[in-house]
Amino acid sequence: MQPPPTPPPARGFAVVDVEASGRSPWRHRVVEVGVVLLDYPLLRVEAEFTTLVDPVGPVGPTAVHRIAQEHVVGAPVFREIAPHLAELLCGRVLVGHHVACDLGFLAREFARIGVAVPDVPTLCTMALAERVLGAQLAGRSLLACTAAFGLPDFDAHTALGDARATARLLRRALSTPTGGVEPVRAAVDRAQCALWPKLRRRSAVLHTQNRSAVQELEAYGVPCAVPYSVSTACPAVPREWA
Repeated sequence: MQPPPTPPPARGFAVVDVEASGRSPWRHRVVEVGVVLLDYPLLRVEAEFTTLVDPVGPVGPTAVHRIAQEHVVGAPVFREIAPHLAELLCGRVLVGHHVACDLGFLAREFARIGVAVPDVPTLCTMALAERVLGAQLAGRSLLACTAAFGLPDFDAHTALGDARATARLLRRALSTPTGGVEPVRAAVDRAQCALWPKLRRRSAVLHTQNRSAVQELEAYGVPCAVPYSVSTACPAVPREWA
């Protein structure tokens, strides 16, 4: 019997957002994480992941992220989701709105369990929006940038809501003439060389816990960006990713 074929390595983007108990990765903890995986070059949605995370301490500014202390009771600690997160991020460009902030929190959480995050290429949609729109941009927040591109409303300050909005923003910005195709292509290639560790799972079943505030929005109701000399139009995003 022939062994099953080895799947090709992941290639594309991991759009990430974290909600945290404060502003400092050194003093505060992740309380929610959301990831949207996009393929390359069509930027189609491949998968989504989100969960609340028990920070083993105060959840911080509930007025901002709307996560109360009781919401994280029974949620996984970061160590439990770390193997799955490493698999999601492996081989992909890390994308975020002010991506240095999200990467800083993730790197510090991995460091707390003795794991060093590799030198992974990143793409910041805040900087990308500024490059594309320039003086037309009234603000740099995710809400201001998505509004400037005429993108729909989203469930702000939820990790999955923000990750979905960032994914939409990435697709729209890269579809413009000034979106910067070649640097993106190079970053995708470099991501294949980032050596993420293979972490042992503690359980065969991934433990997650989600808040009811994450709504099923029309998450990707914008055309896929196809600025890569790809002639085939991207199909509509399946309803299960809405």
